[in-house]
Amino acid sequence: MQTLLTLLFKLTAALPLPLLHRIAKFWGGLAFHLRKEDYARVYAHMAQAGLNPDDAAVKQVFQETAKGALELAVAFFRRPEEIETLFTEIRGWEHVQTALNQGNGLLFITPHLGSYDLAGRYISQQLPFPLTAMYKPPKIKMFDAVMQAGRVRGKGKTAPTNIQGVKQIIKALRSGEATIILPDHVPSPEEGGDGVWADFFGKPAYTMTLAGKLAQVKNVTALFFCGERLPKGKGFVLHIEPLQGGLNGDKEHDARLINQNVENWIRRFPFQYLFMYNRYKHPRGGARAEG
Repeated sequence: MQTLLTLLFKLTAALPLPLLHRIAKFWGGLAFHLRKEDYARVYAHMAQAGLNPDDAAVKQVFQETAKGALELAVAFFRRPEEIETLFTEIRGWEHVQTALNQGNGLLFITPHLGSYDLAGRYISQQLPFPLTAMYKPPKIKMFDAVMQAGRVRGKGKTAPTNIQGVKQIIKALRSGEATIILPDHVPSPEEGGDGVWADFFGKPAYTMTLAGKLAQVKNVTALFFCGERLPKGKGFVLHIEPLQGGLNGDKEHDARLINQNVENWIRRFPFQYLFMYNRYKHPRGGARAEG
């Protein structure tokens, strides 16, 4: 079964990007009509973000989400050199180059926005050292094996979302290497994830403290990035910018600041955010939000 799944991923990865996106647009449109619970969540989250959603907007989010799902096959099984050609414009690479010139470790931060797996693969290909991404394995082991095979190649490494994984990425940063973290991933206290309640579009969301902590490791440069998906399968634009605002070591303050940065990026590319993700869930073992 794993062999069959790998073959399916490889066949999907071989499709031209415009065709892949047309297929995703169809399946996303179908899911929009069938998945009522997801529709309600996307609508509610967009409304909370002040985006005044209507059916057309919610449908577009479904379609962009489907594109992101099929793009995983491309990120996992196309050669890195081929993935590079999908990026038509790079904005902000000078921030990376400055950090490289200074010998700093690089903390790349990206929300569930745009094509973050493809963008991460592009970044990894440009760096002179490995890039380690935090990774929560799927519950189905067969999928995990396929995804690990796709992620751990070239300069790509993975670290589990637990204490050992945190130690691994801190070690990489202190060695002057790079790591990627998704700051809007809800941490699991049961797995050692530390979080605080911080406003996200005006509503308390259980927010990881790890991104803020890593950004303050000595000799580390923290950069936000987004792989913006262009229409009609025309490729991607990679945006890289420094974290905005000053972190001070206070967990609540830093979590709010990270969330504010995430909000700003979502406002720029609202339809490409994973609004289907249950960002406001209460994880087991986590403290209750005050009020």
